[in-house]
Amino acid sequence: MTDITELDHKAAYGTLDASFLAAGGIEGIEKLVKDFYDQMEILPEAKKIRDMHAADLTESRDKLARFLCAWMGGPRRYSEKYGSINIPGAHRHLNIGDAERDAWLQCMSNAIAMQQYQDDFAVYLLKQLRIPAERIRHVCQMPKA
Repeated sequence: MTDITELDHKAAYGTLDASFLAAGGIEGIEKLVKDFYDQMEILPEAKKIRDMHAADLTESRDKLARFLCAWMGGPRRYSEKYGSINIPGAHRHLNIGDAERDAWLQCMSNAIAMQQYQDDFAVYLLKQLRIPAERIRHVCQMPKA
């Protein structure tokens, strides 16, 4: 028999820390981010977005892992170290269109597939990540003042 709290917890992605826990906590998110940036390094379609980053990805990896912790309902590690952030605004200076958004999502999709996530969480997470990816694309395509 399945414990009712397990069912409730699995159904609650996006509430409290359910997504954070489903991702494996801090260590799981750090592995996801490592695999994500490894994909960015090897996928030809991701070259343009890789080139938007510094040669040394240490800070980018740290920032994304810290951001995702809070975004998934875990500790607010990004703001503890870097302060507040507006993700679309922080990327506004970049030239991100459909191809760049899609390449970022492909890297993330590949990285998610490399994790030992429950299938429903993997689908949920990628669907949720499409939202900020699209917001970033939208802001980057707006006329610059």
